[in-house]
Amino acid sequence: MISYKQKLNHISTFIFDVDGVFTDGKVYLLKDDNFRAFNSKDGYALQYASKMGYKIFIITGGHSEEVMERLLGLGVTEVHLRTHNKLNCYNDILERFNIQDSEVLYMGDDIPDIPVLKRVGLSSCPQDAVSDIKSIVDYQSPYNGGQTCVRDVIEQTMRVQGKWLSDLAFEW
Repeated sequence: MISYKQKLNHISTFIFDVDGVFTDGKVYLLKDDNFRAFNSKDGYALQYASKMGYKIFIITGGHSEEVMERLLGLGVTEVHLRTHNKLNCYNDILERFNIQDSEVLYMGDDIPDIPVLKRVGLSSCPQDAVSDIKSIVDYQSPYNGGQTCVRDVIEQTMRVQGKWLSDLAFEW
């Protein structure tokens, strides 16, 4: 059986859910607004991976335009909001960008992520994902959602591929 560390060698593409992955899953409701907290260390890792040539996609059932703007500003290739059939969206991304399943690392935390997690080259989740997810993934981050689990998988991938701490990391 191939270890998750060996699978990292083939990753060219990251795909993430948002709530429960980039965030702790909490949504604070005010009269006309929802608030979520993102970790700046995850943001740095996204920017770095993007500058190093990785493709990064977001597939979420959420609908926040502010979340989309933030993630696109960090170098994410595409953000797919209001996506309830994540597998259809995933298949569309693979076809349009000529990506193979084996090249994709996906991180999700709840039941809507299962169909994609079962297809990708490396399936992953935050430490606090639901048990149905934890039981099927290749890698479970030691970090909770919103607490650098995104940074964890990006950094591990780039380290295995010899791309972490390249000269580019110090040029911004």
